[in-house]
Amino acid sequence: MATTSARSEPTAPVGARDAGDVVSAAPISFHGVGRVFGTGDAARPVLREVDLEVAAGEIVAILGPSGCGKSTLLRIAGGLDRPSEGVVAIDGSVVASFDARSAVGFQEPRLLPWRTIAGNIALGLPRGTARDAGRAHVAHLLELVGLADFAEHRPHEVSGGMAQRTSLARALARNPAVLLLDEPFGALDALTRLKMQDLLLDVHSAEPTTVLLVTHDVDEALQLADRVILLGHDDGRAGARIQHTVVVPGTRPRDRGSAELAELRGRLLDGLGIDRHGSARGVPTTTTIPHYPY
Repeated sequence: MATTSARSEPTAPVGARDAGDVVSAAPISFHGVGRVFGTGDAARPVLREVDLEVAAGEIVAILGPSGCGKSTLLRIAGGLDRPSEGVVAIDGSVVASFDARSAVGFQEPRLLPWRTIAGNIALGLPRGTARDAGRAHVAHLLELVGLADFAEHRPHEVSGGMAQRTSLARALARNPAVLLLDEPFGALDALTRLKMQDLLLDVHSAEPTTVLLVTHDVDEALQLADRVILLGHDDGRAGARIQHTVVVPGTRPRDRGSAELAELRGRLLDGLGIDRHGSARGVPTTTTIPHYPY
């Protein structure tokens, strides 16, 4: 496993983009980013020395144990929080508060129950978007996520997977240069989650934005990402930083049964401190499962 590095320096901040602009995927970079909550004796370092370059259109998954700062890093990337040190830049320009070049998808859909599915998606449109242009864009997104037949339904009338598709479409309504996804499928059942992973790949193919994905699911990271970043602690110091970077081989969509991905899965589990063999707990490694074909 190789570690990442970042070298290029960002320029001055930029203002919010104009409503209705068509924005291409943009690179995002982290230079020496650290975050400390509290001050004095109550100071609690969460992140330190995060250096990362994400190419335009790349999907990067962020893995790590609970509490290591994954969501904090995502919030900093979107301008929802500020680093205590270092800087984050999108396309070479420093991220501003509530940066209009990025959009966030959350673990819960967070839909307004009194609005229709189309109305919830429209909430993501940039301020000042013309009515006709907004309607056309919402209609396009409804088709993209397979909800055209449910445009006038309310959130309580659709499934959890449909609600999450609505949330994804709402984020895409901003035409974001960078899409930030914080455990977007974590609340879904296993089968719906797999379908949503495939949908995200379809959406990314049609609307190729840059994606930062926080997940606890190693298999999800390997299925979706070009690279997987492992956050963690080392050398007894407080604050997590990037421990390893794994480049995922092959092109998407990938074979979920791939032996190569299975080996990478084991390496990532090792990095997360998870035993991948039963023998680590005194369980014999022999198996009665017959070799294929059965």
